[in-house]
Amino acid sequence: MNWSLIFRLSLFGLFMAFATITIIPVRIEPICWAVIFLICAYIIAMRCKSKFFLHGLLVSLVNSVWITAAHFIFFDQYMNHHQNMATVNAQFPAGTNPRFLMLAFGPLYGAASGLLLGLLAFAGSRLVKRP
Repeated sequence: MNWSLIFRLSLFGLFMAFATITIIPVRIEPICWAVIFLICAYIIAMRCKSKFFLHGLLVSLVNSVWITAAHFIFFDQYMNHHQNMATVNAQFPAGTNPRFLMLAFGPLYGAASGLLLGLLAFAGSRLVKRP
């Protein structure tokens, strides 16, 4: 496993964690993630010799740690910038703490996006020619 590469690629997640708190609008966020995933998949395909899927999965899991931590810490700013999330949180039963919902669902989103990035990295490994 190339842990250095996994950590370095996860810095995209750290950037997005803070950028989504105040800068990047909700409607642009999926486009940013698509570009990041394509870049990460390409880099994994070029730099790794094996375990492409696992590298992609681990990058997304580390991303979810960065993102969940930043959104948990800066919860009020995040909610002010993501009114749709406030609407979703209002649908949960009374007494449910939305901050802790982030802690619960963050790793699940990380795993789901990891499946996607892992598949992209695996597919990229079949398409690109490594030096």
